Amino acid sequence: MAQITIDAEEAQYLATALRSYLSDLRVEVAGTDSFDFREALKKQEAALNHVLEQLGVADDGPGAA
Repeated sequence: MAQITIDAEEAQYLATALRSYLSDLRVEVAGTDSFDFREALKKQEAALNHVLEQLGVADDGPGAA
């Protein structure tokens, strides 16, 4: 398993970027007609949500809306 070391500010920025991407990804999941593609996107979404959980940062960091 890969490991990276980031500080709290970097974790906030990464979480903000992931949340933005996940928002777009959910739209893509909802809009696709391909079952296989939808399942692949859902798998990606689950993995990225797991990364967010691992970051353990609040939603009120830099760039949060």
